[in-house]
Amino acid sequence: MAAVSTMILRSMRMVGEKARGETLDANEAVECLAELNTMLESWGTQKLNCYALKSESFALTSGVDSYTIGTGGAFNTDRPTKLVDPCSITDASFANIPLRIVDAETFGRVPSLSTTETTYPVYISYDQDFDASGLGTISFYPVPSSGLTVIINSWKRLQNFASVSTQVLLPPGYQLAIESNFAIHLAAGLTPVSQEVAKIARESLAAVRGLNSKTPVMALDYYGTERAGHSIITGP
Repeated sequence: MAAVSTMILRSMRMVGEKARGETLDANEAVECLAELNTMLESWGTQKLNCYALKSESFALTSGVDSYTIGTGGAFNTDRPTKLVDPCSITDASFANIPLRIVDAETFGRVPSLSTTETTYPVYISYDQDFDASGLGTISFYPVPSSGLTVIINSWKRLQNFASVSTQVLLPPGYQLAIESNFAIHLAAGLTPVSQEVAKIARESLAAVRGLNSKTPVMALDYYGTERAGHSIITGP
């Protein structure tokens, strides 16, 4: 665990902006904190930089087809970067009904969005546009006709830091990846970066991305006569 200020100082030392034992002045603290948060926000747009998918459940209201999501929204949580499978609907009997994730453009082409009502929605869409409060919108189709619960899986952006005194707890490998890549971020256009620092940044980020990559699972269509389906041998 380290303070954000310590991480920033280590980054600055990598490019020669600070010597050991030096501290941040007030202006450096403000500027570097903002730049570090900007870099981490950018990292959050890339799945392999995110160390976890988050699964969350929210209650749905009968007849309501859209909900704001984000801090202070109807779904009060950190604003997600992207929804990922599996998302599903559950009810009091613990039925698990999968939802098909579609983009906002596809969702907008579905006819009669506001009039069709059924027990279980089939589609879920995440409109990542910001309202005045920085919230996104989650929509469902058809409109649920009874109280249900939605389970949403998403990637979240990496945490932003409130101040340079914030104590940071990160999974193994992330601190070095952040510090070394932030050093390059700080130096851009101002200070030449040594080959050693560039190598550390590249390899440390590759290491965490390797840990976050999914192991591919291959599957074959069912072959046999006991149930309908496609076969790689006989075809559909």
